[in-house]
Amino acid sequence: MATMMSGKGAEFMKAYMGALVKMNKTGTEYVRGIPVVKVFQQTVYSFKAFHDAIAEYADMAQSYAGTFCRGPQVLNLTALNGLVAFLLPVALLLAPGETDFAHFMVNFTFYAIFSAVVPTAMTKLMFVGEASQMSADSLARIRSVMDSKQLSVPAQPKHPVGGDVRFEDVSFTYEGAEAPAVNHVSFSVSAGSTLALVGPSGGGKSTCASLIPRFWDVSSGRVLVGGVDVRDMDPHELMDQVAFVFQTNQLFRQTLADNVRASKPGATDDEVRAALSAAQCDDIVAKLPQGIDTMLGAGGAYLSGGEVQRVALARAILKDAPIVVLDEATAFADPENEALIQRAFSKLAAGRTVIMIAHRLSTVVGADQIVVLNQGSVQEAGTHAELLSQKGLYAKMWPNTNWPRAGKSLQRPRMPPSRREARHKCSPHSKRSISYPIKASPA
Repeated sequence: MATMMSGKGAEFMKAYMGALVKMNKTGTEYVRGIPVVKVFQQTVYSFKAFHDAIAEYADMAQSYAGTFCRGPQVLNLTALNGLVAFLLPVALLLAPGETDFAHFMVNFTFYAIFSAVVPTAMTKLMFVGEASQMSADSLARIRSVMDSKQLSVPAQPKHPVGGDVRFEDVSFTYEGAEAPAVNHVSFSVSAGSTLALVGPSGGGKSTCASLIPRFWDVSSGRVLVGGVDVRDMDPHELMDQVAFVFQTNQLFRQTLADNVRASKPGATDDEVRAALSAAQCDDIVAKLPQGIDTMLGAGGAYLSGGEVQRVALARAILKDAPIVVLDEATAFADPENEALIQRAFSKLAAGRTVIMIAHRLSTVVGADQIVVLNQGSVQEAGTHAELLSQKGLYAKMWPNTNWPRAGKSLQRPRMPPSRREARHKCSPHSKRSISYPIKASPA
């Protein structure tokens, strides 16, 4: 036990716990992705991170058992359990010479019982020591989170005037990253207008959006809301200025009304219903057994991805903030839900400053300004028509945009009569099997 709790043993235990935590995290991701695994007929070996985590933990466990446990355990078991085997021959040798045999048997019985109890007690102490190390490692991880640097709060906060947003030579690098996620980015959005951030994946779009509500502080430059640096504003006032609709939104195990009311705790049921109606959620409320009082999540009703997005939009509408940030809010919506979400956008954007992130360029055609980000820098900026005329990155991306637009459904092209007849001849009821290539007409 002393060996395992020594400096070298403690370091090994820390590495062992790290491998265990890594395997648990990747295992959770794999379990959550089981539908994807089934659809694409993959195996665990296709998920290199999970497979490597299991292999790493297996190596650590074998090393732990062989290096740190085998020797001490063998020694402890031999020394402790050997006492029982040692007592009996010693008692047989000493018994003939004892004058008080009753007293001798009492002593022998005591030592026999004591020697049997000692291994159990020492084993429990060993497990207590191991549990203590695990607890210390877990507490260290918690402390690292609790001791993380908090965002500064100004002693005399400034108050924004208006709903404009401006980036002035902004750069930001994530902790531990070598390259900046955002590099000298500058753009401005006037109050009541719409700006779209587009570009290849990893270009810095979501990072720029996250800097507006000050999820992180910029490495250099300034982010201004209403003419005031976000670092000079009271965090609560800043959050009152910004409504954020994430790409993936979380619904809590509460009623639908409470989930929407998360953005405005004092809202009445009528205000919640109005927000839900504006977010095109009337069909959701209608199908729930208790309406807005229906419990969601575990033990309650479940909503689809598109329905969750509409509920998130209802939150943003209820908050009634002058600035709205939409981070790919239609990413996981089907065409029907996307059409409803677009209608909700029009309600949400009315009279507000809107900053939207989009990969589907057809959804940002009507934006007042489009900023193209690539590798953390602004590559182009302008309206849809201006960017197409520049024949740059945006113009190259435009032919690859996902059509049809929101609200239009894909329809199977109608075949000519001759080909319909041919398909009929190929039916299971026909005697002949004829194959005709069917070529879809252009959309």
